[in-house]
Amino acid sequence: MHLFHAHARRRRAIGALFALVVGFVILGAAFFRTQVLSAHDYELQAEANRLRPMLLPAPRGTIFDRTGAIIADNVPGYALSVLPAKRDSLQARLGRLAPFIGLTPERIAQLLAKQAATPTLPLVVSTDLNFDQVSAIEERRDLFPTVIVDMRPKRRYVQGPAVGHLVGYVAEISERELASKEFEDYDQGQLVGKAGLEREYERQLAGSPGYRYVKVDARGHIVGEMSPKPDVLPVAGKGLHLYLDLGLQQWAAKVFPDSMMGAIVAIEPGTGHVLALYSQPSYDPNLFVGGVSTEVWNGLRNDPRHPLIQRATAGLYPPGSTFKLATAAIGLELGVLDPRAFMPIPCRGGLQYGNRYFRCWDKRGHGFLALPDAIKLSCDVFFYQVGLKIGLARLAAEGTRLGFSRKTGIDVPVERAGNFPTSPDWYRKRFGWKPTPAEVLSLAIGQGPDDQSPLKMAQFYAALAADGKVRSPRIASSGAPGEVWDLHVSEENLSWLREGLRRVVQEDGTARLSALEHWDWIGKTGTSQNPHGTDHAWFVGMAGPKGGKPEIVVSALVEFGAHGSEAAQYASKVADYYLRKKYGMPLDSIQTAREYMNAGRATPWVR
Repeated sequence: MHLFHAHARRRRAIGALFALVVGFVILGAAFFRTQVLSAHDYELQAEANRLRPMLLPAPRGTIFDRTGAIIADNVPGYALSVLPAKRDSLQARLGRLAPFIGLTPERIAQLLAKQAATPTLPLVVSTDLNFDQVSAIEERRDLFPTVIVDMRPKRRYVQGPAVGHLVGYVAEISERELASKEFEDYDQGQLVGKAGLEREYERQLAGSPGYRYVKVDARGHIVGEMSPKPDVLPVAGKGLHLYLDLGLQQWAAKVFPDSMMGAIVAIEPGTGHVLALYSQPSYDPNLFVGGVSTEVWNGLRNDPRHPLIQRATAGLYPPGSTFKLATAAIGLELGVLDPRAFMPIPCRGGLQYGNRYFRCWDKRGHGFLALPDAIKLSCDVFFYQVGLKIGLARLAAEGTRLGFSRKTGIDVPVERAGNFPTSPDWYRKRFGWKPTPAEVLSLAIGQGPDDQSPLKMAQFYAALAADGKVRSPRIASSGAPGEVWDLHVSEENLSWLREGLRRVVQEDGTARLSALEHWDWIGKTGTSQNPHGTDHAWFVGMAGPKGGKPEIVVSALVEFGAHGSEAAQYASKVADYYLRKKYGMPLDSIQTAREYMNAGRATPWVR
């Protein structure tokens, strides 16, 4: 019995010894793997724990006008970032920063939400600190051991509101953008174009950011700026050259009254090169640099004048009598309109059709007219009859062919297609009712379901000014030219249309007071009915040296402007400025016939 127990104890001792040996072998193997085989991996992990990457934004490309004048560039600026931390710690740090850099409770809440989405990355608090704010932080460096202040390129818009809608602005990339495929190679904290050319040409202007690393201790405090890891240097964005004439853009902003709303578009006939694109009221894109304040943003967004809307490309308005040239062009090409012949019914102030009386804008009437004088006097009764000769189905089809229900294809991120019926069935689908033949009367004079942008009307008249063709509008000179848009209107018919436009301005037409002394300035007024108030005022015209071809087309729209002659004054001053500058003539403060008459000067060039 005694021998049996001794033998059992010996077996247990041997088993325990074996287990102990196996345990030491396992521990030794683990130690060998950790200290030898995986040493490099753990070294990298330790290195990553004590280093924090800091984004180095790339300078955005400079934007130039056609002469090389700067529209947008970069200046030195200061940015402030905070290293990642738990929410409570981060909130406390932001609270300590608040009095020195003007953080509001609302802004702190936004920053905390942003950090929650990307908790492992440094939080960019501001990209637009001034020197005094930087000094205040640096003087109290012991209070802000997790704060990094570095110099970054700061976007500057040299001409401010004059180019607001055109150039747009940049701001920090949003969480939604970061999650999209378009920005999959971007990082939190980067600036991206949000509107205008900054948005359209983001990839060209943005460049590639770089990175630098800072050392931190176990508490996340910065202990050094240098590290063994090399910095990745940023690559500056490429410059963007425009067809735009900055001087003309500024002049358009100057002549358009601050008290009014609307747009001015100037393009080059044939090529479609955009010379000016101005929307009023505008905004200063410099307000968005470094992040727009809630107060400023709400002020812009809630302003009843809607300054954030780009009226030149996204504003749609009934074109009124400026559309009569499209009706005439369609009638001429279909062979239902003889430019030399009178219409069967003279204008006596209106036209009875069915059980409805359609009025002319001039209740006194215009009598018998042929096409050129009908354009000159903008006679509604004449164009009612042209519309009836064409018919609703053909006018809808031909108007659609001319592009009045499509975008122009301009290189901006926001453009709205025109509103125009594509067929009689369009009315049923849109409104739920079948149109009567009378619908063509309103459509023929640019009313009814016909809404166009100032840019679209400028494009149409640019084709009239050339040989019936024009390319899609282009602002930037990079890339391929726009597609050719062909009206398919004969040169003879174009001549008749231009003759009517000439009489509007250079004879006793509706825009005679906008005539210019040195140039052939021709065009068409428009007064479009507005269900929300006073009528809108239109003018679209073309100008060039006397006896020569038009070299600029200008479209002007004045919301609640009452009459097209109001818009004609601003359009003519834009055309005069451009041609005087082009041909080296001094700019006269008195330009239009109205200004000459008000100043007591003679106007022999106007009959």
